[in-house]
Amino acid sequence: MVGIDDVARHAGVSTATVSRALSGNGHVSPATRLKVEASAGELGYVVSSTASSLASGRMKNIGVVVPFLDRWFFSSVVEGAQKSLLKNGYDLTLFSLTGGGGERRIVFNHFLLRQRVDAVIAISLELTTTEVATLHALDKPLVGVGGPIEGVRTLTIDDVAVARLATEHLLSLGHTRIAHIGGNEDVDRDFHLPTNRRVGYELALTAAGITPAAELFRPADFTMKSGYQAAIQLLGNPRGRPSAVFAGSDEMAIGVILAARDLGLVVPRDVSVIGIDDHELADFFGLTTIAQFPQGQGEKAVEILLDRLRPGQNQLSSLNTPMPFELLVRSSTARPGE
Repeated sequence: MVGIDDVARHAGVSTATVSRALSGNGHVSPATRLKVEASAGELGYVVSSTASSLASGRMKNIGVVVPFLDRWFFSSVVEGAQKSLLKNGYDLTLFSLTGGGGERRIVFNHFLLRQRVDAVIAISLELTTTEVATLHALDKPLVGVGGPIEGVRTLTIDDVAVARLATEHLLSLGHTRIAHIGGNEDVDRDFHLPTNRRVGYELALTAAGITPAAELFRPADFTMKSGYQAAIQLLGNPRGRPSAVFAGSDEMAIGVILAARDLGLVVPRDVSVIGIDDHELADFFGLTTIAQFPQGQGEKAVEILLDRLRPGQNQLSSLNTPMPFELLVRSSTARPGE
């Protein structure tokens, strides 16, 4: 069996250099790294994950915790993180908390505390001070995605600003009777995303001199089905039908488009629709949306985490990194009656 000594002799470098070049830990010039990788490939040498873990004290494995797996946004963040980790030679262990509080306690009190992950990415989870303190006490770097967490490096989207931009787009087209389909109490937990988006919607209306109307709000759970059900009620009212709908996610917005079709309405002539996310189906439905680039959020989280895993970089920080968002105008929005 080919060993690290064989690779070192073939490349004309020390075994320490081979270790640094193939592990990615420590400085090695690009030319030397390429030479070592070429020798390893030619000889068929594969790094032993067990030996590497014993030598470095690292498992080369990152834990990622998400509240749901069946929602496009969360799976897209995970996909971005997984691609970035793969490029850097790391594995990913995924923990889904769809079972609620019981599963969360098991994950944070048992699984993540075992020496099986080097660090943790928490997606759209408002971690408790105990959860943060426990991970930090075990020297496990932590990055949060979705909202500010005290003592943790986080990536966030300004949900108030995002919702305000979506509503302002509809206002700029001349709409004044604008409905909002947002989250219900069941999904308004970590970081209160649905509440923040409703706040942004109402701030935009108020700034335009329009008093938000309670009858133009419908709660849903961020799925197409719930968006459809909410839209049927809003758009089926012949006396108070809105001319535009701002949905708190693209999946709900697609449900609105389908509901309008089933009611015999034409989008955007009879009703304009805008969402948030830039879902993979948004372009197919011609949906105007606010893109928040979830894969990029996953990639950025990994970038920050790997920097902190390097020697001397693992320092607690409460620094929050705002992530970009962008209005993408498609065919689902237009001036009233056009």
